[in-house]
Amino acid sequence: MRKFLAPGAEAQAFVSQSARRLDPKKLLLSKWTAASPHGEEKHFLVTGVIPPEHPATRIETIVMEAVHSRRVFSLSWRDLRDGQRWLQGWQ
Repeated sequence: MRKFLAPGAEAQAFVSQSARRLDPKKLLLSKWTAASPHGEEKHFLVTGVIPPEHPATRIETIVMEAVHSRRVFSLSWRDLRDGQRWLQGWQ
């Protein structure tokens, strides 16, 4: 079944994808795909959300694990909003 979009809806869909809203508290175990994979590392899983030192401050850092190589690294959760680098889900 094919969906037809109203004029201008494509632009709105693009804006909503690039301005994606994420809640750092709900990122644990979420799945991500690298937009430009390096080697065999394409699919990633958020395996940790690092709590801030002071409970009154916001979460800033998450831990990602490559599914294939099991390489682990940390990054700012806000980096996941960059559609040029990360795609939500496994694609």
